[in-house]
Amino acid sequence: QVQLVESGGGLVQAGGSLRLSCAASGSIFSMNVMGWYRQAPGKQRELVARIGTSKITNYADSVKGRFTISRDNAKNTVYLQMNSLKPEDTAVYYCNRFPYGNYWGKGTLVTVSS
Repeated sequence: QVQLVESGGGLVQAGGSLRLSCAASGSIFSMNVMGWYRQAPGKQRELVARIGTSKITNYADSVKGRFTISRDNAKNTVYLQMNSLKPEDTAVYYCNRFPYGNYWGKGTLVTVSS
């Protein structure tokens, strides 16, 4: 069964931190590059960070130096540590493989207040 379950979002003040988690089914996680995406109100979904099976990472310029993506291959879980959060980071965050597949989870809402 295809499954993507994101968690860890919430309301935080600017400058704060959050850690997102995503539990994925093996069919999505195994042997795939995994990514975190986000969609802000009125904007298109964008890739924030991705990580390969060998744990090589890549980040969008807007989050470089503030966000860290990691994965636990034994648990089929991918994480996103977000530090120094800004109001413009407010969005619903999703995980998916990269390039993304057709199935999306519900996402987790991150709200950063100024």
